[in-house]
Amino acid sequence: MGTMEVERNGINAVPADERHGRPRDLFWPWAGANLSLFGVAFGVYVVGLGLGVVPAIIVGALGYALSFLLVGLVAVGGARSGVPTMTLGRAPFGFQGNKLPTLFSYVSNVGWEIVLVTLSAQAGAEILRRLAPDVPTTTTTAVCFAVAAVVVIAVGVYGHAMIMVVQRYLTYVFVVLTIVYLVLMAPRLGGSLETTAGPGGWLGGIIFAMTLLGLGWVNCGADYSRYLPANSPPRPVALWTMLGGALPPLVLLVFGVLLAGGDPELAGAAGANPVAALAEALPTWFLLPYLLTAIGGFLAGAIMDIYSSGLSMLALGVPVRRHHAVLIDGLLMLLGGYYLLFVSTSFLATFQAFLAIVGVVMAAWAAIFLVDMWRLRAGGKDYDERLLRAGAPAVNWAGVVSLVVASVVGLGLINSADENIAGVVGFLMSEELKGGTFGSANIGVVIALVLAGLLYYLLTAARRRAVTLSD
Repeated sequence: MGTMEVERNGINAVPADERHGRPRDLFWPWAGANLSLFGVAFGVYVVGLGLGVVPAIIVGALGYALSFLLVGLVAVGGARSGVPTMTLGRAPFGFQGNKLPTLFSYVSNVGWEIVLVTLSAQAGAEILRRLAPDVPTTTTTAVCFAVAAVVVIAVGVYGHAMIMVVQRYLTYVFVVLTIVYLVLMAPRLGGSLETTAGPGGWLGGIIFAMTLLGLGWVNCGADYSRYLPANSPPRPVALWTMLGGALPPLVLLVFGVLLAGGDPELAGAAGANPVAALAEALPTWFLLPYLLTAIGGFLAGAIMDIYSSGLSMLALGVPVRRHHAVLIDGLLMLLGGYYLLFVSTSFLATFQAFLAIVGVVMAAWAAIFLVDMWRLRAGGKDYDERLLRAGAPAVNWAGVVSLVVASVVGLGLINSADENIAGVVGFLMSEELKGGTFGSANIGVVIALVLAGLLYYLLTAARRRAVTLSD
């Protein structure tokens, strides 16, 4: 399949003659997707939990590495099978049962597309406001939004080969421009931050970092590794995925933490609107390169999301071709982006609530998926065509029950700053717990991860014993 050819593979297993490359090739799409200046704001958010410079960097690094390790482990399934992530989910959930997590995966991907394209439009508008102050902000925002959406949809339509090339070269450019940006901003950095948080703040920081990064990508892990040869060693597949996804944004997180220590006022503004705040501190000559860095980073992530959301739509059973699914997703992205840009007035609170809910359900899903993959491997089996047929078991109740129970418990143990969403989460905590160390940690994400994996293992083990006894 050439770079300029529209990808024809959907949720089918990629034919052996189209599978090529090496595990280290996975570094580039994941690095490009996560090397955006929004990562600077992530550092500010982590510091806001009451952590000093060193603790904030430690918890950020742990959260990023742990969450993207999950993505890397999921990617192993793609290399082994040649099948996208949410199609592989038919093994632990059944053909019809898989539609429940796939629907959530689809909403998650489309949500991230909307957020990233919205941020890219805001980035362009803020820079153009300084370069052309007489042009109305609404006009510049609309133009930037339209251009960003067209680029994301176009690359998504072409598919895997185009994405791998685009992400590689975007990463090269972003690394250079980001280094220049960091050098220009270096005088504003410092380390004068005290740690006021207790153990709950540390744990909360790790969990928050996990939801900021890898837990939003676990449902996409196999979508890019499925083009690797089936004999690709699993460890390098997982390692290069983790390094690509975790290392570049960690650099930006460290920068955000140091910015909070050296210029708290600028850091506070960056936490609310990173693109606008960080642009104000730059010389005019670097505004255009900064525009390219900011917009490009957001678009790289949106491209990955729109590709994976199209695959999720196919896994739901919608009878369209992959590139047509991308066009449908693009329309939803346009509608959602319009709402965030021109209607919504509380982007940050809504975004944080979205992260928490996605983090809980995706953590539960990842645990079930990985336990199932481990069981298949331990049993000497592998993924096969049964995963792609409507004749496969309709519902694997062990997977569905484990996901629902773990998600409900997890959602009951998290807090939300969004007033509308706060009423439907945290229902297993008293007001005293919500305001204390336990509540600040949002422990529900970890509880969902552990509980889902444990439940699925126990339920499947019990079923195997029942089958053995009946025989």
